[in-house]
Amino acid sequence: MLAGRLIGIARRPARRAPMEELYEGSISIEGGLDGDHKGAKFPRRRITVLSREAWELALADLTDLAGRVPLPWTFRRANLFVEGVRLPRALGGVVQVGDVILEVTYPTQPCSRMNEAHPGLLKALHPDWRGGITCAVRQSGVVRIGDPVKVLVSPPEKKIRLPG
Repeated sequence: MLAGRLIGIARRPARRAPMEELYEGSISIEGGLDGDHKGAKFPRRRITVLSREAWELALADLTDLAGRVPLPWTFRRANLFVEGVRLPRALGGVVQVGDVILEVTYPTQPCSRMNEAHPGLLKALHPDWRGGITCAVRQSGVVRIGDPVKVLVSPPEKKIRLPG
């Protein structure tokens, strides 16, 4: 099984607050990423994970004659940013990041704030789970930049049409 790696960790301490990038973070079953305002409130939405490959595909849809749109991954407001691994695209998928085990509860549904970052970003994130995965935490632990990322369970892919 090929492993990807964790290349970014971020949290929002309050609603509409800017993302804070971290080198490491504690993730718990009860509260998600320590210091992130949303994880503690929603058990099925403790952690969101975005892949670099999906982010780049979304940004490629936004290119114009001037070239690439240079938006940092934190505009997506995900907690974990990974590369080199195809995230499960079905409910019940299981991903291990370092010692932390996450279960996919649904695709991350990008909100209208994406269009505040760049017109058309919301639409570009909709196909093929490009907005990432939303997960419940099944095993707590600490994650660090560079940690391996492995897909432990990958159910058959589900095409889900997101609202919008």
